[in-house]
Amino acid sequence: MRADARRNQERLMAAARDAFTEHGEKASLDDIVKRAGVGPGTLYRHFPNREALLGAVYQEGVEGLAAQANEFAATLPPMEALIAFLRVQVDYAKSKRGLGVAVKATLDSEGEVLTFCRDTLRGALGDLLRAAQETGEVREDVDPALLLRLTHSVAMGSENAPDLAEPMLRVVVDGLRAR
Repeated sequence: MRADARRNQERLMAAARDAFTEHGEKASLDDIVKRAGVGPGTLYRHFPNREALLGAVYQEGVEGLAAQANEFAATLPPMEALIAFLRVQVDYAKSKRGLGVAVKATLDSEGEVLTFCRDTLRGALGDLLRAAQETGEVREDVDPALLLRLTHSVAMGSENAPDLAEPMLRVVVDGLRAR
């Protein structure tokens, strides 16, 4: 990709991230184009439709979450790393105002983007979870898919009551602990 095309794509992604954060999945493509300072043709050269743009923004966010999981694993004890990642995941999901739900409703559940995102998140969370299980701090019967669903439930359940996110997450963490 040429340097100017790469810059345009980066501007479109940044504008889309901001627009989806502010307005949810219903963000206007015209608004995204204006924010990026490009024309509609540039948008459609990089992202042929709304679904492709949604998928790209969602995938980029998941890649960022996985990088944070790796950072936590390298710098924190296992249980602290797991809890830190769960908090980041809840905050991310809440900040995106249902973007994940929209992406999942819009894209093929077995398609490349969702498969990548699901596998990446499960892998990142799975590594943290296994490390905490190996220390004996987390129950052995918890798997990454279950914990992802619980974490997403906290995010969705506290979307309209942000002050409930932390207490809800504490209940989930308490339920994870080996007795």
